[in-house]
Amino acid sequence: MKWFPMVVGAALACNPTPAIDDLGLPTLDPVAAGFNPDSLRSLTAFLQAKAREHAFPGAVLLIGRSSGVVYLSTVGVYGDDDRRPVTARTIYDMASLTKVVGLTTASYLLLNEGAIALDDPVSHYLPDFSGGERDRVTIRHLLTHTSGLPPWIPLWRETPDRHAAFQRIDEEPLENPPGTHYTYSDLGAILMGRVVERVVSQTLDQFLYYRVFRPLGMTDTRFNPPDSLKPRIAPTEFDAVYRGRLIRGEVHDENAYHLGGVSGHAGLFSTAPDLARFAMWLLSAWRGTLDSTANPFLPADFVRTVTARQPGPEGSTRAIGWDTPDPEGGSSAGHFLSPRSFGHTGFTGTSIWMDPERDLYIILLTNRVHPTRENRALLAIRGQVADRVVQALKDPSLDHRDP
Repeated sequence: MKWFPMVVGAALACNPTPAIDDLGLPTLDPVAAGFNPDSLRSLTAFLQAKAREHAFPGAVLLIGRSSGVVYLSTVGVYGDDDRRPVTARTIYDMASLTKVVGLTTASYLLLNEGAIALDDPVSHYLPDFSGGERDRVTIRHLLTHTSGLPPWIPLWRETPDRHAAFQRIDEEPLENPPGTHYTYSDLGAILMGRVVERVVSQTLDQFLYYRVFRPLGMTDTRFNPPDSLKPRIAPTEFDAVYRGRLIRGEVHDENAYHLGGVSGHAGLFSTAPDLARFAMWLLSAWRGTLDSTANPFLPADFVRTVTARQPGPEGSTRAIGWDTPDPEGGSSAGHFLSPRSFGHTGFTGTSIWMDPERDLYIILLTNRVHPTRENRALLAIRGQVADRVVQALKDPSLDHRDP
């Protein structure tokens, strides 16, 4: 995939105009890319209104295709305690986007290389996770949230350290036989992160840095960001229960913090431009336009298979790692993204959706948990944003096509 910078076609927020040219990203004229510029601009007004309604302190919205960025909008501020305007380079706690941008991508590389297989038992890699029904839990079960593990336990409160936390998960009884129920599970993602680390003999953050983030130029994407980046990091919640301070520059998720800030389920920090680089890479791979010399490289047939909805128990909409749109339109994907779309959300207020049939990605980053996680207004807004993006296409039906 070759990138050719073009003239930016969108100037678009009440915050200082996002300088897409300065971020090293290819850019596309919205009209030439098939969008109605007025409809795109209305997205900024929509987000500004939601910020005024306190759905979130600030937000970054980035829309594009596999060949470049079409629209970038920044609204609001870091928070009531920090009134600086959000910019395109604001760093957000990704929360569960860690599961897809980080853990799932690492798993895809290992699956494609034959280092692991979807139907391998987890106990093959983690012998301590064995005995009874655990012996039937596979890599596929972990990546589709059908392992039978419970969704969450307060490891930060019930175990003294990382080693004891892992032991607790290894011994945790399954709630259901493997493969019979869909239960979104942080514990399964933590286990899968350990599988990756065992196979590559590196920590998850090291593997992702050398195999994914550095090759793709994702320079602001990392676990445990250094203090030097703190001024650019949007704060999350004031933690009155565990840490007794405002959380900024350290992972919001209590279990991930307890595990040292690096885990398969949470811990990653990133920016919208970095996620755009990632989305352009993965969309290009899905569409078969990724150069065979690209680093990292994944073949189109493989990517199309693993990002498609998998057969599974009732209620599951999962692909391998990723989620897919709810057929009833009740998810963060809205009502109009194609069935081949895949995406995910993060508890802190982050989301990414890709529609490969339309060659479209939508990145929305907020810190909606600031100052408290009780603010749930964003849950409805994500789907509304996705719907408005598709409606901004000049002809959504004609644009809905395979490569």
